[in-house]
Amino acid sequence: MKIRSVIDADRPRLFEVWQAAVHATHDFLSPDDLAGITDMVRTAYFPAAFFTVAVDHNDVALGFIDVEDGTAINALFVDPACHGQGVGRALVDAAMPKGVPLTVEVNEQNHAARAVYEHWGFRTIDRKPIDGEGRPYPLLVMRRD
Repeated sequence: MKIRSVIDADRPRLFEVWQAAVHATHDFLSPDDLAGITDMVRTAYFPAAFFTVAVDHNDVALGFIDVEDGTAINALFVDPACHGQGVGRALVDAAMPKGVPLTVEVNEQNHAARAVYEHWGFRTIDRKPIDGEGRPYPLLVMRRD
């Protein structure tokens, strides 16, 4: 596995990774909300976001991370076929300086993501009753010091 910056040719594959990961871990989303989120991610977020990407020996993306201001994970998604293989951890380690506090907001209903972040040393420091778009999906604010 290699970690590198995103190139435009990665974006279609990264969207596939995002979709597969969301379908594997976000079963709590209503079909209408999932459709709206998918459209926003495809048209507004993915074309402009800067990602750090994990790729295999054939340069095929396995996962990606988006970090804001070096302290907050905006997105971390790994191909479900690679879950549990260290891809997410490698992305976090590559994107974040050691010893810098790091935060992430995780859907409360995404039990798998919560467990992974807790395993990596994150702890819940706050709870938001709705997501950033006002939908009824509570967010946990987690922090690793």
